[in-house]
Amino acid sequence: MVSPILFWSFSLLMLVFGAAVVLNRNPVASALSLVVSFLGLAALFMSLNAFFVGIIQILVYAGAVMVLFLFIIMLLDLRAEKLRKINWPAVAGGLVVALIFLVQVLSVIGRFQPARQPFPPLSTSAIDDVRGIGLRLFDAYNLPFQIIGVLVLVATVGVVVLSKREFR
Repeated sequence: MVSPILFWSFSLLMLVFGAAVVLNRNPVASALSLVVSFLGLAALFMSLNAFFVGIIQILVYAGAVMVLFLFIIMLLDLRAEKLRKINWPAVAGGLVVALIFLVQVLSVIGRFQPARQPFPPLSTSAIDDVRGIGLRLFDAYNLPFQIIGVLVLVATVGVVVLSKREFR
């Protein structure tokens, strides 16, 4: 069982940097905030004893996908967004909608009986999760896995071809 302090720390880290993704005007800073948010999510997976999912979260999303995002940001040569006037009626309307949504979610959770009960303990299996995921992936989902690999290869070649500039 993980300490509630760690759970709330990683949850707060994830939420703060998730908000920073949206609020940052600089696309590189926004992408790096997303990396920190992914790391907080990976820590939450680790605290649930889903070690494989946590490591894959770091390797695939915080590693490979974010490198791709940063490559695209640098390729497009995006600049920081110019400061513009804040539309206060739109901000107020968004806050009202968010508050109504929060009240609605809390009222549904308050009336839902299973939400008040603690979760049952997780069962331990004889097979570790890496072996189970690998067997399932290469047994039942082998063809889709291979198709995705080919699509990623084609996308990578396409990005390299599109980013190639001709110098005269």
